[in-house]
Amino acid sequence: MKKAFTLIEILVVVTIIGLLTAIGSTSYTQFNKQARDTKRKTDLENIRMALEAYRSNNSYYPSNLSTLTASGDQYMTTLPTDPLASSQGYVYQYSPSPSGCTTACSDYTLGAIIELSTATSCLSGCASGGSCNYCIGPYGSK
Repeated sequence: MKKAFTLIEILVVVTIIGLLTAIGSTSYTQFNKQARDTKRKTDLENIRMALEAYRSNNSYYPSNLSTLTASGDQYMTTLPTDPLASSQGYVYQYSPSPSGCTTACSDYTLGAIIELSTATSCLSGCASGGSCNYCIGPYGSK
């Protein structure tokens, strides 16, 4: 007498493997989003520290972020970019204030899109047609 698996046994095993694969891929996707969000928050904090160092030396904030990497007093070697900058066009947004300031900027807002957030828009321009939902300023979160 030959022993073999029945069709029901094979279907049960295939279903279990399919469920485990679906759960694993969902967890992996969530983990990737969480990792990108952590990088974004770290990048914004590093930019914030460079902005504060700039203000400490000049008594005002710069009108654009490229000033932080300019030759001379270099506060950052390179400006960090969003992990999805190349594939989805996400960017870190910098908005000094008062609006349009060139030398006497007294405040700023830095923003990014956080994937695992349900927060409302706090700054526009973080992606084409998209708004930032995570913003920080000189005193922390905005």
